[in-house]
Amino acid sequence: MTERDKRDRETVVRLDRIYTRGGDEGATSLGDGTRVPKHDPRVAAYGTIDELDAVIGLAVASGIAEPHRGWLVAIQNDLFDVGADLCVPGEAGERLRLTPAYTQALEAIIDRENARLAPLKSFILSGGTLPAAWLHLARNVCRRAERHVSALMSLPAEKERVNPEVLRYLNRLSDLLFVLGRVQNADGALDVLWKPGQRQG
Repeated sequence: MTERDKRDRETVVRLDRIYTRGGDEGATSLGDGTRVPKHDPRVAAYGTIDELDAVIGLAVASGIAEPHRGWLVAIQNDLFDVGADLCVPGEAGERLRLTPAYTQALEAIIDRENARLAPLKSFILSGGTLPAAWLHLARNVCRRAERHVSALMSLPAEKERVNPEVLRYLNRLSDLLFVLGRVQNADGALDVLWKPGQRQG
C-alpha cells in the first residue's frame, strides 16, 4: 500500500456539514455518486447495518466487560466496513471490500465461547440480563440486515454488484450474537427457556 493509498484510507469520510438538503426530495447518493431513492433495496440494506451497529452500541453501554466489550467494539468497526462495501456497487468499490478474514475472525470467537456453554435442549426467549437482551435484539436486527442483503442479491441487476462476503459475515455475526447473549446470561444459566404450549395448561 502506497502512502497515498494510506492517506486515502484515512480520509474515506469527511463531514464538514451535518445537513446538505440533498435528500429533501427523497433521494440519496451511493458511494459511487449514483442517486437512488431512499427506499432503494441497497439503501435499506446498509441502513439496517447502521441500525445493527447502534444496537450493539447499546449492548456495549449496558456494561459488558472485557474481552467481550472489545470484540463488540471491533465488530462495530467491521459494520462500518460492511456499510461502505454495500454503498458502493460493483467494481467502483474495490478500495474497501470485505474479505474472508472478517468472517474467520467471528468463527474463532464463536468456537471459543460456545465451548463453555451447555448444549441447548429448548429454544430460548430473548432476555435474562440486560446485556443479553440487547445482544438478542442485535441478533434479530442482524438477521433482518441479512434478509435485506439476500433480497438485494436476488435482483438480476444487482447479483454481480454485491460482495458475497457481506452475506457470509452477517450470517456468522448473528450466530456470534446468539452465543454472546448466552454468555452474558451467566454462560447460559440465566437463559429463559421456551416452554411450548405453556398457556394451554
